[in-house]
Amino acid sequence: MDSIAAPDTLPQVSVILPTYNRARTLETAIDSVLEQDYPNIELIVIDDGSTDNTPQVLAGYNGRVTLISQPNKGVSAARNAGIKKSRGELIALLDSDDAWTSEKISCQVEFFNSHPEAMICQTEEIWIRNHRRVNPKAKHKKPSGMIFEPSLNLCLVSPSAVMMRKELFETKGLFDETFTVCEDYDLWLRVSHDTPVFLIEKPCTIKHGGHPDQLSSRHSQDRYRIKSLINIIESGVLTPAQVASAQKVLKEKCRIYGNGCIKRHRLEEGRFYLDLYETYHRK
Repeated sequence: MDSIAAPDTLPQVSVILPTYNRARTLETAIDSVLEQDYPNIELIVIDDGSTDNTPQVLAGYNGRVTLISQPNKGVSAARNAGIKKSRGELIALLDSDDAWTSEKISCQVEFFNSHPEAMICQTEEIWIRNHRRVNPKAKHKKPSGMIFEPSLNLCLVSPSAVMMRKELFETKGLFDETFTVCEDYDLWLRVSHDTPVFLIEKPCTIKHGGHPDQLSSRHSQDRYRIKSLINIIESGVLTPAQVASAQKVLKEKCRIYGNGCIKRHRLEEGRFYLDLYETYHRK
């Protein structure tokens, strides 16, 4: 933004930052919010039952963040707790191992001011893997607009990159707390089937990966993507063309995951997903 208006004339942005045993990266994430060039920000940090020195780290920010402490319930429940407590008309999410450039919030607020019909947008990202900058693969290229079909195979919306109007959660619901991983994939499918997700091509989100405590490295993502695909297909909200696209991806994921289970001698689980494949193959 070329100039910053008085804080009370700007929309309030609530930043939802869940954390669990990420004391080593938490300060960088929090500092990147506090150093934004946008003045009207509410930062809500949800400590999801950390057992490391996260409480000591957070004590250093007393008065500058709103803190929610809860027993460990998972990232979905933590984000939902923050969203429910938020007061801003715009919601931004940030994972505790990621960070922002200083203009990230102002860039997205400016986008919403220029596009009053928009409900959600995300920025481009800078990817850091094992402390080195890397270029994302072509399959991770973010589309803009109606992204439902491209998003079926893998998640193309990064939680740390998005900002949305709070009212979007009123129509689409919150994160599904039964998902250990892929809770974002699930929400973005519910959003994107009828709502454009716009891309701001400026890289304002610094996304870190490659460390062993990432949830996605410890759980089978396709098992949860299959669950999400079944939910959205059976919800009745998709067009016939969207149903066909979702069923095609669902069948392939069931086939691959089921055969993978069989190969690893998880026979009952494998047969369950291969039966699902047959069920949707006949539809």
